[in-house]
Amino acid sequence: MRTHHRTRLLAAAFAALTLAGSMAGCSRADSGPKTEQKSQGAAAEVRLGYFPNVTHAPALIGVKQGFFAKELGSTKLTPQTFNAGPEEVNALLGDSLDIAFIGSGPAINAFTKSKGAIQLVSGAVTGGAQLVVKPEIAAPEQLTGKNIATPSLANTQDVALKKFVAEKKLPDVKITNLDNPKTFDAFKKGELDGGWLPEPWSSRLVLDAGAKVLVDEKNLWPEGKFPTTVVIVRSEFLQQHPETVTAILKGELAAIEWAKTNPAEAKTVVNGELKALAGSTLSEAVLDRAFSGIELGIDPVASTFAQLAQDSVTAGVVKSAVDLKGFADFGPLNAVLSEQGKPGVNASGLTK
Repeated sequence: MRTHHRTRLLAAAFAALTLAGSMAGCSRADSGPKTEQKSQGAAAEVRLGYFPNVTHAPALIGVKQGFFAKELGSTKLTPQTFNAGPEEVNALLGDSLDIAFIGSGPAINAFTKSKGAIQLVSGAVTGGAQLVVKPEIAAPEQLTGKNIATPSLANTQDVALKKFVAEKKLPDVKITNLDNPKTFDAFKKGELDGGWLPEPWSSRLVLDAGAKVLVDEKNLWPEGKFPTTVVIVRSEFLQQHPETVTAILKGELAAIEWAKTNPAEAKTVVNGELKALAGSTLSEAVLDRAFSGIELGIDPVASTFAQLAQDSVTAGVVKSAVDLKGFADFGPLNAVLSEQGKPGVNASGLTK
């Protein structure tokens, strides 16, 4: 962080005494919400993070098909890929990333860790997570003594599994945090009994490694809807460059609409990006199954976030549920939707 920039942030924090009372550190991550800043126009560059996962399809399509670039105009798009939510959060809080497609759990953690310096601006994908296990495991009670994987500590699926284990009062369930490709390999070798995984990895374990579905997470939520991937942005970047954030949201919406109109081509594009970014493609069967379990859409299902925050407590990830008031700013998204004659998204108490 540049010295003069760091000094300006500290000055702003200490000037806002009502906000700064609980803030002791000097880094961007713990200096809390910044004072309102005037727009500085379109950014020269926007650094966009996402995963090489089917559940990040809007980002993969938006980058590859040029939907983001078209809306950004002269603003340079710098894509960055990550394998886990916590890693992406660190990039945001370390000021090396501006906007991120990310899981709902890490999104909440980012807001909490930054003391409000991260904001939720859109949804991206709902659904697409399952607990898949060895065929001989027929009931949750049989998870006792078993070794189950999740993608990373405190990520969306890790919280979901730990909550499930806690609510079912299942003793001695070992939870191992592994990158998804390593989970696949370990399951095939018999070193794991299953995993709570996002697409396409749950489909890969079922179709390519002989697993079966024990729990489909959509069955645990009202109407089967839960946010798997959302879009968050550094609050400072949103204040300084709202038109750049709006351009990304327009590009995301265009990518989603294109994917729904061209489903076969959308799968091909996503598979190609998985090859380019992760080094391997999916079989047609895996790709079809993975896409059948997700829904692309800009609605973040804001009504679920209070429960998601409480789930982290139940899972033992945090001691108390975070107050999510001020977490979301759907102003740019709803402006885009209004401009296109579409209904806005409901904030469900997440705004200031």
